[in-house]
Amino acid sequence: MAPVATADSAPQPTKIQKEDTVFNPFYSPSISDDGDESYRFAQYKPTFPNVSWEPLTEQKVVDRGLHADPAKRSLLDAATKVRHLTPAIGTELQGVDLRQLSDTQKDELALLAAERGVVVFHNQDIDIYQQLDLARHYGPLHKHATTPIPKVGLEEVHVVYNDASRRPDPAAFSKLELWHSDVSYELQPPSTTSLKVITGPEFGGDTLFSSGYALYSGLSPGFQAYLEGLEAVHSAVAQAEGARGAGLPVRRHEIETVHPVVRVHPTTGWKSVYVNPGFTRRIVGVPKAESDAVLSFLFHQISDNPDYQLRFKWEGDSSVAVWDNRVVTHSATFDFWPERRHALRATPHGERPLSVKQFEAQTGRVAKDRQVELWKARGVAAPSQNGLSKPRGYND
Repeated sequence: MAPVATADSAPQPTKIQKEDTVFNPFYSPSISDDGDESYRFAQYKPTFPNVSWEPLTEQKVVDRGLHADPAKRSLLDAATKVRHLTPAIGTELQGVDLRQLSDTQKDELALLAAERGVVVFHNQDIDIYQQLDLARHYGPLHKHATTPIPKVGLEEVHVVYNDASRRPDPAAFSKLELWHSDVSYELQPPSTTSLKVITGPEFGGDTLFSSGYALYSGLSPGFQAYLEGLEAVHSAVAQAEGARGAGLPVRRHEIETVHPVVRVHPTTGWKSVYVNPGFTRRIVGVPKAESDAVLSFLFHQISDNPDYQLRFKWEGDSSVAVWDNRVVTHSATFDFWPERRHALRATPHGERPLSVKQFEAQTGRVAKDRQVELWKARGVAAPSQNGLSKPRGYND
């Protein structure tokens, strides 16, 4: 006869202790603080003011890249070296001091970021006040509804902070969902964004960037045309719920906004896929299974395809990245615990995203495929799209 379970012998469900509760570093704001007040940037450690802000309304924004010299002579001539980091994305400028840029050079930086996705600098002494001034050149500054601001105030600064007091738990998140374009759920998501790491580990804590231009260019013409007719919902709900779950205030009520799946950059006129795992929830007007399949494919192209990516290594406390949030997604690497990583971001609003149809109707310009345009400029024919291809070898 089989044994009969009694109250004493029956398996009991495992209770989740408070200290065992995991957190997602993307949706739950960082509240870590090792208590070290002697840390030289302690005044920029994170704090969460309990205030309430009105909903954002649409603001007029004109992209500064439209005012730039297409050759970007003033900016590039000031650099001691210009180094493109990959074919698809990323340029390093050496010998340029971000504190000393003229308005002309700032406009040309916006254009360079629009064309190359990311522009990186080392050996920069720019402080957060100067970083905010630079960002204001590109548009009104965004104030984040849930993430921390510095202890000294500065509501327009987004603080990125992790130290030994809080360890990200891989049970709480996948690496895929860390990929995002900043606050893409806003009515007017960010444009030319800057981040300076003021304290970082000797190694680790790199940032990965992926080009939305390259993703679009890598698709078949039929799939490109299909995506151009779609819109998707971008949501702030998970981020707001993460804040509330951590016992933190939500300073502006969460929203969901519909944006085109393919947007056009107002200056370059190039088409870019505009979805991201962090905030894009569903495609409008298609069956859920179709939406899930399309978004999963696009999300994995963002995270998995190295041809579209740049991995940027921050150096000490003086590296700055400037990127165009309209055409680039990015992800942190959480490989540096228990080291401290501390960064400050300044985030100007851009225009409301325009679909291909809207862009062409409003501007009278024809939206283009970036890769095709680059090939044309070099006198190279685009690959045949007749469905026939020859076998090709791969060398490493």
